[in-house]
Amino acid sequence: MNNRLKTLALALVVSIVGQAQAEDTSAKLLDGINEYRDALADGNPSELVAAEGEELWKTARGPKNATLERCDLGLGPGVVKGASAQLPRYFKDTGKVQDLETRLMTCMETLQGIDPQEVVKAKWLKGEREKMAALVAYVVTQSNGHKIKVDMRPPAMKQMYEMGKMAFYYRAGPMDFSCATCHGDQGKRIRMQELPDLRTNAGAAAGWGSWPAYRVSNGQFWTMQHRLNDCFRQQRTAEPIYGSDVTIALSVYLAANGNGGKVVTPGIKR
Repeated sequence: MNNRLKTLALALVVSIVGQAQAEDTSAKLLDGINEYRDALADGNPSELVAAEGEELWKTARGPKNATLERCDLGLGPGVVKGASAQLPRYFKDTGKVQDLETRLMTCMETLQGIDPQEVVKAKWLKGEREKMAALVAYVVTQSNGHKIKVDMRPPAMKQMYEMGKMAFYYRAGPMDFSCATCHGDQGKRIRMQELPDLRTNAGAAAGWGSWPAYRVSNGQFWTMQHRLNDCFRQQRTAEPIYGSDVTIALSVYLAANGNGGKVVTPGIKR
């Protein structure tokens, strides 16, 4: 074997060994991150937020001085257990597809007389948005362990799914990013955070099924509307209006892709 072939062979061996070592290091790193998450999940701070939400659910508020205990989240008035696992869904009484937060706004308006704009115009985790986050934490906790089961039969749900798919692939902003830039491929990671492929059933189930969640990095409980809004912010593009059709459409797209997966809300994130 001449010197050139020896050099090429050595380079190939070094490359293979280096790749194997990198993969081993990556695997160990992910194992460590998963152990960290498991440790955090033992005593998830979301439990405190959910307790606040349960109290709010049962507290008379608003001009009508009423509670939310007759709120119909899709399974009948007052039924909370398993409800969020089947949202978003089409509601005949509003003639709209609604996610958990927009449905709660409907209940707050009809039962308590609270203007939805008080939620829409509030800042994240301030005023009525803070109360909304607590209510969401309470409701989603009641679906922990259930299967994602969104009903895609209504035509309005199919239309929202297609809109959500378009939004998922729509590129915008100075970085020319879309949701698919980060979540449209397998094996991607950012800042040690695995990025699920939300086009797939397994990826969507892992992503959708673990939100809303408590974010350790900022010590806050984030609803799904909050999470989606932040995705747009990270894309450096216009952030959607709270409860707008595009956020609901994206939720339908993700939930439908994850149908059958396990709900593990409230999740806990970096």
